[in-house]
Amino acid sequence: MKSNLDLEKFAQESKSDFPANKKLKEKLKKTKPKNLDSRFHQLHEEVFQEIDCLDCANCCKTTSPIFIQTDIDRLAKVFRMKTSVFIEEYLYLDTDGDYVLKSAPCPFLGADNKCLVYEDRPKACREYPHTDRKNMLGILDLSLKNTLVCPAVHKIFYEIGKDYRK
Repeated sequence: MKSNLDLEKFAQESKSDFPANKKLKEKLKKTKPKNLDSRFHQLHEEVFQEIDCLDCANCCKTTSPIFIQTDIDRLAKVFRMKTSVFIEEYLYLDTDGDYVLKSAPCPFLGADNKCLVYEDRPKACREYPHTDRKNMLGILDLSLKNTLVCPAVHKIFYEIGKDYRK
């Protein structure tokens, strides 16, 4: 099922829901629900039946993945560049010492929201939005930030929040 995402409306809603989502994150960290991973994974499957990343690509438009060395080496090879040239052209070291993109949207994002280097994309892109990982409790801070970027994560938090609003 195709959905037309209004990214401006999403940005407003996710910002207004952020305080409630932050409280939910704190509650989850405190209570450490045993079923948290399975709940996230179940909702991940359900939500991605409704939301098509190609309708959105907000992650590619607004944020940068962290590029680990193997990502840099692989993409440099794809572009037939020396690693140092690839870094110079596309990346910089952020305040955490991680390589990230110099610009947004991602230079590898096509006009049709398709990734031009999809088969060779960075590990962080392959795993995004991280809602189907083990130990969700350990990445709740990241997931909370992602509620502002990814409509699917926002919806997953909303659904998990229902469990705690009873």
